[in-house]
This record gives sequence, structure tokens and C-alpha cells, in this order.
Amino acid sequence: MIARSLIISGLLVCNGMAQSSPQRTRAAFLKMIDRPRVPLAPEIAGKGVTGGIEQLSFTYAADASERVPGLLFRPAESKGKLPVVIVLHGTGGTKQSQIALLRTLAGKGFIAIAIDGRYHGERSTEGTGSAEYQAAMLRTYQTGKEHPFLYDTVWDTMRLIDYIETLPGADAARIGLIGFSKGGMETYLAAAVDPRIRVAVPCIGVQSFRWALENDSWHSRAGTFKVALDTAAQQKGVATADAKFLRHFYDRVAPGIYSDFDGPAMLPLIAPRPLLTINGELDARTPMPGLLLCFEAAKKAYASAPGHFETLIEEKTGHAVTPAAQATAIAWFEHWLK
Repeated sequence: MIARSLIISGLLVCNGMAQSSPQRTRAAFLKMIDRPRVPLAPEIAGKGVTGGIEQLSFTYAADASERVPGLLFRPAESKGKLPVVIVLHGTGGTKQSQIALLRTLAGKGFIAIAIDGRYHGERSTEGTGSAEYQAAMLRTYQTGKEHPFLYDTVWDTMRLIDYIETLPGADAARIGLIGFSKGGMETYLAAAVDPRIRVAVPCIGVQSFRWALENDSWHSRAGTFKVALDTAAQQKGVATADAKFLRHFYDRVAPGIYSDFDGPAMLPLIAPRPLLTINGELDARTPMPGLLLCFEAAKKAYASAPGHFETLIEEKTGHAVTPAAQATAIAWFEHWLK
């Protein structure tokens, strides 16, 4: 099924990391992101039909202070319950940036949903979210409150699934999740801890933060939050942020991201549910040696579920998802959810 992939051969999984049981890892992550649950209180902001596809704008309460805006696309004349695919955008993106994919998925018989991540889209006064997103991470570094880098959107996604469970015409037993870059990281984290996600496709997001820190390959990833990182370093009296300071920054902003909740620890928790990972061969944000550590850990977890774990590494491709790779992702959902 997967075209143009590189052959993956054995690398050690642990990379010096102490192994924890899947149950303990999952419980620890859920405890970290947990917060008081409030009623979803969903609201429909608008709806319409174009070209046989119904489009719906909605919001729901993620917690006591955050409402999440979303877009839903589905076939206008559908009968029975349909499978659902959730789409998560990357840094600087919005739910609107995923409309083409949403419409494609709806045209293939899915209910397709995208939400704005924290400090992005309608959740940002500037629309793109870049400056407010950086400012939020800096506040987290300073105060220890919130987790705008990855973790809060994992919570929002779990609450979205709560909402999907209430939607007429949605089959909550057939929910898939795909995300890009930041959304790709959020995809594998959410799928690792929420078994209601039956199929996962993290795109250009799977990586080993630990390997990158230990091998001076963290600069490209850290570049996505450079303003927050550099400002935090200056406030700490560090002239230039290095790997040591980045560990300290991660410990405040995304605790466990390079240890207990790193890629090699979280990817196996998705097993045996179908998992397709998509990465670029030349992507500096997901360095290949660290990526292979993730794959090897996942391969062991999927040993008893042949065919449920596939990898697609786009040759001569950097931090991007090509149309061919996206088509492969859609085919993966069609195969496993329909």
C-alpha cells in the first residue's frame, strides 16, 4: 500500500531511557493535562450546503475558560452513521487552512472536523497565532500555568471527541485523527492516551526530542518557538539558548516531552490500533536517527498486529506533506474506518 518508503532496520529502542509500563505512562500524561470537566455547551455558529457537502461552524467548551471553534464537513445526503476524521493544523495554521482536506474527506463519505489550536485562528486576535502563541509559551515558562505547546490541544481534542459522541450521524466507534507538524505531534500524543481514536496518522511530527537534544539536532524544532525560547534564556541570564537550557525550557513548558512522553515512549501506546506515520527524509525538525528510534519502538509494540503499523518516508522531502502522501493518508482512513 505504501509507495516510496525507505527500509527501516534495527536500532536500539531505549536510547538510555528507563522503560515504563504503557498504563503508567498513559496515566501520568492524563494526570498532567487533567482539569475540571465542564459541560460541553456546544453552539452552532452557522451552516450551509455547497456542492453536496454540508458545512457547519460550531464551538464547545474545553474547560472553564476556553471555548474551541471548529468546522465540520459531511455529505449532505448521508444515511446512517458515518466515520469521523479529525484534522489538526500546524504552527501558524488555522482550521480554515484545512478546508481543502476536509472537503476531500467529506466527499469520500467521512464527517471531517478541524479545530483551531490554542492561540491560533479564532483563538488569537491576530488570526495566525504566532505572536500570541509565543507569548503564551513564555508565560508558561514563567508561571508553570497552561501547556500551549502541544498538551492543551491534546486536551481540546479529547473534549472534541466527547462532543462527537453526542453528534447525530457520527459513528463514535470509528474516529480517525490526522495532524501536521505541531498537529502531528498532538496526533500521536492524543492517540497514545485516548483509545477512542481508532486510527492515527501523524504527519511530519513523530520524533525523539531526547535524541535531538543529545545529538545537537534540536535547532530546527526549537525554531518554531524561538521568540519564547530566546526571551526565556535572556531572563535567565543565558546569552544564547543551548541544549541544556532547552531541557530546562521543556521542563517548564512541556514536562516529559524528551523523557516519559517522548516519541519512542508514546508511539507504542497506540498499538494495536492502525497507525500510519508520514515524514520527510530531509526534515530537520524530525531527524532521521531519532525517528528510527520511534519506529523501532512501535514495531515491537505492533509485533502481534501485522499490517496495523506503516511508515511513509518521503524521499528528498523536508518539512512538508506532498499530495501523494496526503492521498496515502486518506486511503489509510478509507481502509480502516469504512
